[in-house]
Amino acid sequence: MILRNFNARGQKAALPLLLILFVFAGCDGLFREQPSETPIARVGESYLYMEDIQPRLVGSLSEEDSVSFVNNLINEWATRQLLLSKARINLPEAQLADFELLISDYRAELYSRAYKEALVAQIADTLVGEEELLAFYEKEKDNFRLQEKIVQLRFIEIPQQFINKEEVTRRLKSFEGNDLKFLDSVGVQFKKLHFNDSLWVPVARVVEEINPLTYENEAEYLNKSQFFQLEDSTGVYLTKVVDVLEPNEVAPLNYIEPTLRQVLLNRRKMKYLRSLETDLMDEAIREKEFEIYETN
Repeated sequence: MILRNFNARGQKAALPLLLILFVFAGCDGLFREQPSETPIARVGESYLYMEDIQPRLVGSLSEEDSVSFVNNLINEWATRQLLLSKARINLPEAQLADFELLISDYRAELYSRAYKEALVAQIADTLVGEEELLAFYEKEKDNFRLQEKIVQLRFIEIPQQFINKEEVTRRLKSFEGNDLKFLDSVGVQFKKLHFNDSLWVPVARVVEEINPLTYENEAEYLNKSQFFQLEDSTGVYLTKVVDVLEPNEVAPLNYIEPTLRQVLLNRRKMKYLRSLETDLMDEAIREKEFEIYETN
């Protein structure tokens, strides 16, 4: 049965939300009919108990502040109860009926959502395999168009007075053999560095890191296989552009991989929930818990 699958893990996932529901419902007297202890306030036939407001008390408050805080909670509760009582008396019956329907629908939706989220949390299969990811990308890649220009590059910011700029420039351009090892060895002298030229980066991020580069001049410098040097008062920026993709080109897989994984997981979640709802209906019909009566 579906309900039997709601194990301890699912209960744990749903518990905080359910506790919140009971705390606030308790404050309005919706779930309690008989007092479990001495009430601390009354409005008409509704009672407020210390256990209702206990979860909202802050442990770090002084005794004086705690008393003031409790009094404020009592006054808020009383005001809410009085307004509720007046509303029930003075609002039109049709409007009250509409509100009750909305409350009922919202309560059912809240509980149902908490239960479904608890069940989804039990799904062990939350990993997307490389084959599944690649197949999805190849099938749908025409739908994954870039909204902005992205680049692959490596760059270094060095101080104005840096002594070995020519050697660093040559190594950054070449980037073969021991070049990276050399650059790493002197990297402590750099103000900024970025050597991962397989990573696609939005132009906005590049402009943010390389101060003299702007949206107005980036087209002059950010071109495939281009090397450029820019300077400002803070330092010298040495940059080697490896590749460039323009807006509306197909986004590379490694650039949108996190998004694709989330899409696939969401689809898996929706498929699971549809199956859950179908199984619930089938079980209810089979156990004669759900029937539709014929009407004229």
